[in-house]
Amino acid sequence: MVLLSDREPGQISQTQNSHHHSSDRPTRSGELHLDSTIDQLELYDFQIDWEKPGQEVAKVFYDNPLIPGAILSDRGQLVGIISRWKFLEQMSRPYGLELFSRRPLKTLYKFTESEFLSFPGNTLIVMAARRVLQRSPELLNEPIIVELTPGRYQILDVHQLLVAQSHIHELATKLIKEQNKAQLIQTEKLASLGQMVAGIAHEIRNPVQCISGNIGFLVNYIKDLLTLVNTYQKELSTDSAAILNLKEEIEFDFLQQDLPKVMQTLDVATHRLTKIIDGMRNFSHMDGNHSQPANLHECIDSTLLILDNRIRKGIKINKNYTELPEFNCYSGQISQVLMNLIVNALDALMETAENPTTEDSWQPTIEITTARKIINQNHWISIKIADNGPGIKPEIQQRIFDNFFTTKPVGKGTGLGLAISHQIITEKHRGQLNFTSSLGMGTEFEILLPLT
Repeated sequence: MVLLSDREPGQISQTQNSHHHSSDRPTRSGELHLDSTIDQLELYDFQIDWEKPGQEVAKVFYDNPLIPGAILSDRGQLVGIISRWKFLEQMSRPYGLELFSRRPLKTLYKFTESEFLSFPGNTLIVMAARRVLQRSPELLNEPIIVELTPGRYQILDVHQLLVAQSHIHELATKLIKEQNKAQLIQTEKLASLGQMVAGIAHEIRNPVQCISGNIGFLVNYIKDLLTLVNTYQKELSTDSAAILNLKEEIEFDFLQQDLPKVMQTLDVATHRLTKIIDGMRNFSHMDGNHSQPANLHECIDSTLLILDNRIRKGIKINKNYTELPEFNCYSGQISQVLMNLIVNALDALMETAENPTTEDSWQPTIEITTARKIINQNHWISIKIADNGPGIKPEIQQRIFDNFFTTKPVGKGTGLGLAISHQIITEKHRGQLNFTSSLGMGTEFEILLPLT
């Protein structure tokens, strides 16, 4: 039930006894959400000048049993509130009717006056409920005043506020459970993927090592065979027609020059493949329950190697390494953070590159810088990953570490990458994950890891 008066905003006047429901304010708890405000709840409009006699309030309370109280004013200025239960308590005392029914309300208010709460209409329900519950027990049932516009006040029943807060708490609990479930599924997927990658890397590593180990023997065998062929050529004064035809057919002179190059290429390729496999094994490393010393530069290099196919031509990677000590950490998780941050930087650069307004002289660049820092007399390892992409909009910067928040299209982002990265750095390694970003200038993330 909502009582409405016809007064102008800013004026305080007595509401007539007629009443009706507001048509533009939701009152059902099912319409509430996490950021609902108190002006969405059912409010009561009963304001009266405190020079009026108490019997006028008694009549309104009698005709409208749900009104929790009356707002008192003095020549248009808010004075306070008198709750229904306090009013009836005073009226029911011996001689209460004789004392207060015909006298001004301010006389009664002197006996019932207490601290009252007033909130703007856009106050979050959860914040208002928290403040209400912090009051002393004797004030717990007192209604609160809601200021909808400057000078325009209405009353909110505290019981309705607490019911709404309870409903929002249920919504929040349900959402947290859903988020935790989704994060658990994502974590299980990552763990399964890590195990699978580690298994594949192990299986590939053996044959690659076999190839790499035998290339050296193969090169020596080929040299020996070519030496033997050349010796035959020297010992035999002339080649038969069949030999000459075969030499021409297989391009023997070119074969002699190109075969060592082919073997060298294979040797380089196997070494690169070995590095990729080592990178996969490092990235998917199952860290267990204890941190272990790790070379952070190797973690970065392994991550870049894995992302080599995503680092398209035209994207420049600048590595500015400073000598770092080995750091006790969960290297697999650190690699996961590095992967998330570098992939985000690559996506930002590609977004800018696909923008028609991008200048031709713009060079997409990722700067990776490592250093040792002293902050507040504490020693830290700093890893900065900066891009010159579009930057992050100021209005969403406070949300980028929230679970499931993403600006990427559906199917291209889970909204968990930065959230998990933040958790890994801050909770698992007692570090910090900070960032700065400017529109049109780019974004820089900094991982700070404590050296203590």
